[in-house]
Amino acid sequence: MSTKKNQTKKKIVKKTAAPHKAKQQRAVDPFAERESANYANPLPSREFILSVMAEQGVPVPLDQLYKLVGIKKTEQEIFGRRLSAMERDGQIIQNRKGALCIAEKVHLLAGKVQGHADGFGFFIPDGEGDDLFLSPREMAQVMHGDRVMVRPAGLDRRGRPEGRIVEVLERSTKTLVGRVISSHGVTIVAAEDKRVNQDILIPYHLDMGAKDGQVVMVELTEQPSAHAKPVGKVIEVLGNYADSGMEIEIALRKHQLPHVFAAAAIKQAEKYPKQVRAADWKGRIDLRELPLITIDGETARDFDDAVYCEPQGKGWRLVVAIADVSFYVKPGDALDHDAYERGNSVYFPRRVIPMLPEALSNGLCSLNPDVERLCMICDMQISATGQVKQYKFYPSVMRSKARMTYTKVFEMISHPEGDLAKEYAWLQPHVQHLYSLYKLMLSAREKRGAIEFDSSETLMVFNDNGKIDRIEATSRNEAHRLIEECMLAANVCAADFLKSSEHPALYRIHDGPTPEKLEALRTFMGEFGFGVGGGDAPHAKDYGKLLALIKGRPDEQLLQTVLLRSMQQAVYSPDNIGHFGLAYESYAHFTSPIRRYPDLLIHRAIKAVLNGEHYKAGDWQELGKHCSMTERRADDATRDVEAWLKCYYMQDKLGEEFDGTVAGVSSFGLFVALDGVYVEGLLHVTELGNDYFNYDKARHEMLGERTGVRYRLGDRLRVKVSRVDLETSKIDFVLVARESELAKLAADGEAGEGDSSAAQVKASSARKPGGSRAASAKVQPEKTPASKSVAARKPATVSDAKAVPQAAEKPRGRRTAASTASREPAAKTVAKGAVKPVSNTASKAQAQTVAKAETKPTVKVAVRPDTNAAAKPVAKMAEKPATKVAGRSANKAAGKPPKAKSGKSTAKVTTKEKKAS
Repeated sequence: MSTKKNQTKKKIVKKTAAPHKAKQQRAVDPFAERESANYANPLPSREFILSVMAEQGVPVPLDQLYKLVGIKKTEQEIFGRRLSAMERDGQIIQNRKGALCIAEKVHLLAGKVQGHADGFGFFIPDGEGDDLFLSPREMAQVMHGDRVMVRPAGLDRRGRPEGRIVEVLERSTKTLVGRVISSHGVTIVAAEDKRVNQDILIPYHLDMGAKDGQVVMVELTEQPSAHAKPVGKVIEVLGNYADSGMEIEIALRKHQLPHVFAAAAIKQAEKYPKQVRAADWKGRIDLRELPLITIDGETARDFDDAVYCEPQGKGWRLVVAIADVSFYVKPGDALDHDAYERGNSVYFPRRVIPMLPEALSNGLCSLNPDVERLCMICDMQISATGQVKQYKFYPSVMRSKARMTYTKVFEMISHPEGDLAKEYAWLQPHVQHLYSLYKLMLSAREKRGAIEFDSSETLMVFNDNGKIDRIEATSRNEAHRLIEECMLAANVCAADFLKSSEHPALYRIHDGPTPEKLEALRTFMGEFGFGVGGGDAPHAKDYGKLLALIKGRPDEQLLQTVLLRSMQQAVYSPDNIGHFGLAYESYAHFTSPIRRYPDLLIHRAIKAVLNGEHYKAGDWQELGKHCSMTERRADDATRDVEAWLKCYYMQDKLGEEFDGTVAGVSSFGLFVALDGVYVEGLLHVTELGNDYFNYDKARHEMLGERTGVRYRLGDRLRVKVSRVDLETSKIDFVLVARESELAKLAADGEAGEGDSSAAQVKASSARKPGGSRAASAKVQPEKTPASKSVAARKPATVSDAKAVPQAAEKPRGRRTAASTASREPAAKTVAKGAVKPVSNTASKAQAQTVAKAETKPTVKVAVRPDTNAAAKPVAKMAEKPATKVAGRSANKAAGKPPKAKSGKSTAKVTTKEKKAS
């Protein structure tokens, strides 16, 4: 009896000991406290799981792992989800026997696939390390953007590090947009995103009756594998390729831009009253009598900000009123969810995809004239030297006294006694006050050392069919700059307020040049007799001094462009490292909450501090990454649309000759910006002459090995349009009236006259000196930048069709370091290998595409992506620093696309009107 009782007691002890043992095991988890704070039923942290597996030294079966980390039976299901997430993130992998392995222990890497139009691809690791080449055979089982586990597999025949796909962790492509191709009873869809090189098979009964050549949306029903093509079904027929507005519909879907508001968000927006209610004024300072005015472009419909200025002692009082979007868009509601997903408004030619529904963006939140509106005020005291001495933030209710435009304000500033000044006699003193303050702030800006690059802007003039009628050059005026300085001041105050309050925030940061870019800049500038001060960590002032030295030189544009390209991109981050281009220690976006989600977050944080609270936005790091991504995504989409429109515009100009400027240099040719039409295309290396041309990245030039013929950034050339490809949005040129000169130089080159010959060619090429150069069809590697604004608010627009009716106008501004920094796309796309001579054109996609193409000699080329957006991939692999491509090739002209319908009215829109940092 006693023996049986003892056995029973032992069993009871064993049963009760398990939970106790589990608690003991989890107690040593260094991140247990974090897990408890985040989850009601905390699990072992990822770090603890990995450390336990590492201690075992061998693959761990699942049942054993349960015991090792103390997982109860009731927790096994939810613990399985955590393991699945770790597997998806590439931290662990399951072997053939079902045991779990640490990915690093089995020499596997997790990352994303980056496709290429020619069928091969690259593996981009999540962490540090070189990209790996993926052969067409490997790419057959995945699509661009998929997350995979890869095992390094040595070098391919060209000497590139190669990878083998072990497992697909996550499929990124669920739907895609493409064109229908029907032949011999088989229907396939070719993706518009050329990085997706597999055609999608469509069963005959799932094509929705789509006709050959039409643009459709496809949902994948079967993903690709090593032995099978992807299969899908048509879920939407968008129309014909050349239909008006089709380029925008394609871009929206190609770049996965959210463009349809959720029903709950629309319902919430429409539920708000049309006017501000008196009850909403509670706790706000009444500024309805203060003569605040808005200053925007002629066609703007969403007014984020209003300004007022008055003398105060020896200095000035500046009041900046910003729409109080945070009053209507609460954390976690339907409007907030849609705003987060969009990240920002997207401004296409003639159409806007707003961040908020129109009821708010153009209505209740917009600071329209003569109506009460809720706002957040930044009230500043500015000294006689243009420095902000004091500031305060508070919620308010205001009533805009006038809706002014940049054109009108500039006229009032320029002609204080003119007719317009007399018409707005009551407003003229306020405008003059603003202008006086602007001049002080501009002087302070120069002393601070903020960088500003001079460049031109372009204006697209559209017909009713949605196609470009013509492209014109535009300029900015003092009214744009006046508002820009006011917005910069408010943004700096917002950043300083949150920093001094020790409250988390999403800063707009811009780091200085990388050591590699700085070294390349010093090498290039040294050839012109200039140096870059500041040692290993130059200040914006050092750039400013250099800009002052080169101002007025014949090669000013060249040197300025190289300076610009040495800078990094601006991004959003909770880690405040300052803003290099603007020379600010702290900088945040506060002034455009209607069109930018980071501004909305800043408003919420400021309100929380004013109320003695703490705003919990979630993971600020992830918020910064997401908002930076949505900004780049919008830029990529708008560039695609503009490139297609410019190709359509150039299709009837085949065979015409133009003077132009070399706007970019790459290993596969020169990008030439045409005078007068402001379109950019590619002059392929095979069109430069019968020679081997070496690409020198540091000097931004192509040099003929035998002839010594030299083509450099900023050179003047005369070219002929030889090919316009609407499918790829590419334009190709051939060189005009240079063949005889090149032939002579080729003969003389052997006699050692390369340099002098190059000088002759360069001189003869300048047929139209001083011609203007403007924005390109797509931002290209090594290309001369187009003008963009550093301002954090929307300056003017010159057109009346920036949006469809009821759509907000896209901001515009001048090019400064901040703007250039903020438009640089996300890094990682350029020359991964050498380049084969293919005809391509002026588009960023091409820079990413051709630069990775294959050639016999391997190239190490960093083709610079456009600035202000986030750097695209750069080649990490090569054997030689230069590309050699010989011979000439004939370009084939593309067929003419369908003709556009005629339109009666015209619509104008600036192509580079985005606000920068």
